[in-house]
Amino acid sequence: MDIEVRDEFAPQRPSVLQLALPDETSLRAAYIPLFRHGGIFVPTLREYRLGDEVYVLITLPGDEQRYPVLGSVAWVTPARALGGRAQGVGVHFPGDEKSAQLRRRIEELLSAPSAAERSTQTI
Repeated sequence: MDIEVRDEFAPQRPSVLQLALPDETSLRAAYIPLFRHGGIFVPTLREYRLGDEVYVLITLPGDEQRYPVLGSVAWVTPARALGGRAQGVGVHFPGDEKSAQLRRRIEELLSAPSAAERSTQTI
């Protein structure tokens, strides 16, 4: 009989999540400006706990580049949450320069007038 022994306090490898945001609306819905260094909501069926480290690969609207972020879970939306909210995690960006650049890029995209607000040369 084999017995599996696990040390619950041993450091775990961060899991990898991918998030492709196809448009400004989805970016606006996912971005979390209230976190000190910014953050992003990632829908996932996997269960996480507060403080878990996760590696997120983020693709922004109109950008082929994937931005890697090693962040920490700052909140969890469980399955069957009230209000029909999607199950997932809010990932807090770290205070490093790469994450600061990503945050500036996100805020730049969100500060630009949306297609509906842009003036046109037509009716």
